[in-house]
Amino acid sequence: MKKTEEEIKKLEVASKIADDCFEYICKNIKVGMTEIEVAQMIDSFMIENGAEGLSFETIVGSGINSAQIHSTPTDKIIESGDVVLLDFGCKYQGYCSDISRTIFMEKMTDEHKNIYDIVLEAQLVATEKISESMLACEADNLARDVIKNKGYDFAHALGHGVGTEVHESPVISPKNDKDVLENKMVFTIEPGIYLENKFGVRIEDTVVLENGKVRSLNKVTKDIIIIKGE
Repeated sequence: MKKTEEEIKKLEVASKIADDCFEYICKNIKVGMTEIEVAQMIDSFMIENGAEGLSFETIVGSGINSAQIHSTPTDKIIESGDVVLLDFGCKYQGYCSDISRTIFMEKMTDEHKNIYDIVLEAQLVATEKISESMLACEADNLARDVIKNKGYDFAHALGHGVGTEVHESPVISPKNDKDVLENKMVFTIEPGIYLENKFGVRIEDTVVLENGKVRSLNKVTKDIIIIKGE
C-alpha cells in the first residue's frame, strides 16, 4: 500500500495533468453542450497533455444526473442553473490520478451553496485531521461526522488507495477497522452529498501521507466556480 518516492512523483504528474484539465474545462464548458461532449473534451485534453490513458471512464453528470454517484455521460444538454459533477483521471507512466470537482452553470441557488459548503468543509476537515497511525474508519468518520451533523447522508466511502490501479487498498470506509494509515500511502478524500432527483456535489483530491500528515497532490481550486454565460 505504501509508495516509493519515485512512484509518488509519477502520481504527482498524473494529478497535475488532471488539475490542468479542470482549469481547461472551466474555460471551455458552455450551456448547450452535452455531457458526452464535455467528457470527450476532458479525455482529449489529458491525452494531448502527457497522459498515456485514462484511469477510468470519465464521469460528467449535470442537473439531476449529478445526484448519481457514478453516472455515465449522456446526451443530456447542460442547461443554465445546472450543477455539473466532474470525476476523472489519467495515467502517467502507469500511475493514476483521480479528481472530482463540482461546478455551477451561470447561477447557483442557496441550496446549492449550502450543500457545496458542507461537502467542502468535510473535505477540508478530513484533509487537515487525517494522520499517520489512524484507522481507515477513523479517517472516514472525520468527514462523515461533518455531513451527518448537518442532517445529510454520506452514501459511500471517503476514499480509496491510488497507484497503478485507480482503486487500491486501503479503502477509507466506516467499515474498515483493520487498515492503519501509514506514511507514503496515497489515497483519495472524496466526500459527497447526493439529493435524489435534484443534484449532487462531490469534491475529491488524491493525497499522500507524509511526515504524519496529509499533502494533497491536487492543487487546483476548490472554491465555488460559477461558469459565466455568453
